[in-house]
Amino acid sequence: MKNSRLIADIDANRGYSGIPTFLRSNICKNLDNIDATYAVLGVPYDEGSPFIGGSRFCARSIREHSLRFGGGAIYDIENDKEYLRDAISNNLIVDLGDIDITPSRGDVTMEKLTSVIKKIIKQKILPIVLGGDHTITYPIVRGFNKPLHVVQLDAHIDYSKIQEGMKYTNSTSFRLLHKLDHVKSLSQVGIRSMRDHKSDVNDALNNGSHIIKMSEIRHKGPENIWEHLPNNEDCYVTIDIDSYDMSLVPGCVSAEPNGFNFEELQKSLKSLANKMNIVGFDFVEVNPKLDVGTNVTSYLGALTVAMFLGFIDEKKRAQ
Repeated sequence: MKNSRLIADIDANRGYSGIPTFLRSNICKNLDNIDATYAVLGVPYDEGSPFIGGSRFCARSIREHSLRFGGGAIYDIENDKEYLRDAISNNLIVDLGDIDITPSRGDVTMEKLTSVIKKIIKQKILPIVLGGDHTITYPIVRGFNKPLHVVQLDAHIDYSKIQEGMKYTNSTSFRLLHKLDHVKSLSQVGIRSMRDHKSDVNDALNNGSHIIKMSEIRHKGPENIWEHLPNNEDCYVTIDIDSYDMSLVPGCVSAEPNGFNFEELQKSLKSLANKMNIVGFDFVEVNPKLDVGTNVTSYLGALTVAMFLGFIDEKKRAQ
């Protein structure tokens, strides 16, 4: 009886208490025996971001703010719908912690990331990867061994040419990724930055990229932009926080105007989850060092990750 009471007394029940795993999920330290449906992995790497560092703290901050979702589910009051209740209550989500970073050796760190992704998907578990900067998407997708489509939600195309031997950066990731044999298509969605170079955009288009601008999204509606993708095929998704409008994300070094509002991105992600077989996703580029005092950018990041995972899980349970 004493032991039971003690456990109750230390059971975290507030957004500021408890070990900050994603959605209070169990920690799994054995990569060769992951007993779950979904595995969260942190990659605290921002050496590929040349402007202002700090996104290495993104994964930690998103985990912390995910503790604010109580009640054992994600509840959407607008649609009176709960998400992830079964996944949370039955421990179908685990947190693997962070990969080990080798400072100043991006090549070594990215090889580690690819190796870990291979171990996760070999066990038929869906990886949810928290950056870090956008360097990480290429080594993640490299770890998949089957044909898939890639969807990138972003303000920038991240298709820069490799210069001065700098292979692993947040601006070259999708030029590298697009060359992988198993990538069937690349869709770059929400692109609007005036800092992208015309030559890089032309290269992406000539290589077959589907670039969907904000004007097209608003003309068609955010839930109606996936008609070019075949139904129910495997798809990997990467979400940059700068896909949101800059007014929503003060803790993002690369924010741009005229981005998604929350409802637009919500509808877009829900329709994508319904149409495709999502095999994994990442979320990148939150910089907590730049955020306002209430950490709204980290909170929005945690909400976006939990929301998209909820959409994916809802489809899986319906199958």
